[in-house]
Amino acid sequence: MDLFPHEQIRPEQEKLLNSVRRAVNEKRNLIVHAPTGLGKTAATISPVLEYALEKNLTVFYLTSRHTQHRIVIDTLRKIKETHRVAFTATDMIGKKNMCSMPGAQLMHSSDFSDYCKSAREKGSCSFYELTKKGNALTFDGKALISELMLNSPINAEDAIGKCISRKLCAYYLSLALAEKSQIIIGDYNLIFNPSIRTKLLGQVQKKLDQCIIIVDEAHNLPDRIRNNMSTILSSPLIKAAIHEAKSSGANELIPYLNSVQEILNNLAGNCEGKEDLVERFEIMSKLKGYDEIIESLEAVAEGVRIEKKRSFLGSVSKFLQDWKGPDDGFARILTISDKAIKLSYKCLDPSIVSEPVIKEAHSTIFMSGTMNPTEMYKEVLGIDRCGEEEYASPFPKKNKLSLIVPMTTTKFTARNEMQFRNIAVLCSKIIELIPGNCAVFFPSYQMKDDISKHLSVMTKKTVFSEVQRMTKQEKAEFLEKFKSYNNAVMLAVASGSFGEGIDLPGVLKGIVIVGLPLKPPDLETKKTMEYYQELFGKGWDYGYIFPAINKALQAAGRCIRSEKDRGVIVFLDERYEWPNYRRCFPDNYVTSLNFEREIKEFWDNQITKE
Repeated sequence: MDLFPHEQIRPEQEKLLNSVRRAVNEKRNLIVHAPTGLGKTAATISPVLEYALEKNLTVFYLTSRHTQHRIVIDTLRKIKETHRVAFTATDMIGKKNMCSMPGAQLMHSSDFSDYCKSAREKGSCSFYELTKKGNALTFDGKALISELMLNSPINAEDAIGKCISRKLCAYYLSLALAEKSQIIIGDYNLIFNPSIRTKLLGQVQKKLDQCIIIVDEAHNLPDRIRNNMSTILSSPLIKAAIHEAKSSGANELIPYLNSVQEILNNLAGNCEGKEDLVERFEIMSKLKGYDEIIESLEAVAEGVRIEKKRSFLGSVSKFLQDWKGPDDGFARILTISDKAIKLSYKCLDPSIVSEPVIKEAHSTIFMSGTMNPTEMYKEVLGIDRCGEEEYASPFPKKNKLSLIVPMTTTKFTARNEMQFRNIAVLCSKIIELIPGNCAVFFPSYQMKDDISKHLSVMTKKTVFSEVQRMTKQEKAEFLEKFKSYNNAVMLAVASGSFGEGIDLPGVLKGIVIVGLPLKPPDLETKKTMEYYQELFGKGWDYGYIFPAINKALQAAGRCIRSEKDRGVIVFLDERYEWPNYRRCFPDNYVTSLNFEREIKEFWDNQITKE
């Protein structure tokens, strides 16, 4: 525990620290299910950094959100202050978000990458020109690197501010700093996006087998990889590309795009329902000069990006390139709606990306408060040489009442106006018994709207309702306003903006999870279930049940965020009591048909203790 940053260490925290130390010493991997409050960051970083400094390795600390970087930086600062140990850290965010060029933040990520490359090659980016000359840093660039190393660790926002004031490129300065760093904090994409990883490791002169990788909130990693490896082509996208070709004077591309749209139309015409599976050859064999079309679209797209910062022609080109990919672990799906015809190349198996990384890296540590069952993540991500550990919550059990109330359901066959009103009545009774702010999480936005129209007039609490596709600023303002109240209720969606990633210690006194946030039973879900059934004999669990339960538990975890928090958590649906679902819950969850008495007694006891 030489580099542990705090004077005291909790028993469960010490167990985790020792397990992490054993894993890196033995070049093994580790999956950790550890609830909020255990102190996972300090317990993992301190032994990993100690080992990395001794063996001259590099640590990558990866998160799913930029907001999670601050606690890592704060922990590293504490280590440096407490132990006077010398190391350099780099906090990296997305290349686009580090760019100071006007309009960069509004661009699509794939468009920005090509735009940035073109601007650098043509010498039209003044920030880059003042930062690098050839492969070397300029005098100003070297001076700022020395300053950043002296003050390391430093947040990405502060580093970007220093770069802007000197008119330097923050991203390429961060790469130069990362080359000299023993620990790099960043998004999953740094390592688990193949194209980004290959380029990044080359730029910072690191080798994967000399890296230890810590993945925080790792329950998000499978879906992140699936999304990164999936791509979509739609009729509106083709229409926009045709308009772009006309406005760019590239009329020669229009017949190609019309051919692509005609193929989509024919596939839709032969589809008996709203979805169908498609074979790779059904696109490639009907589009003559396939590779030449890709090149022609991309050639014009490159010029469009320089002027407009994005290109629809480039998006079509990328889809056609991705469509050439493998069949195993993927599904090719046609979807028809009133608004569009869509063709998707969907990744089903994240281990296609994660397994090679895990095999090559020195060690990987995967941790989350909802990595349960750990066996699922081990198999889904392809983790070998692996330990699996679960830790108890460090918070007093008496501070939380966890109930399963099987008095209604949101299953599709039971949905009607009477049922929506009944759910609203139950929610109203629960939240009115809880003194303070509450949150009610629903399985979908439609379900939220169907129930909230009844609930909003039943409750005496001020109602805050999540809106779909809120901007980052709108989310922040929404939360700040909600926190300013002391008797309000937030209506949100379990898989939406507030189901995880928000930290409201002392704010929420109760949470109700209405129904199960199950994936829609569409072709993608069915193919995923079939795929994992064939691989592991666990298609129903891995493709349907466990992901839904983990979303519900993540949402429930918004309540108890510190050892001083007290709250009630209610899972409201009869299916939570079914054996297939009940087995996923901790033992301290009890089934209750007399929830009003139990909630009242819980809060009466809390008031008495105060």
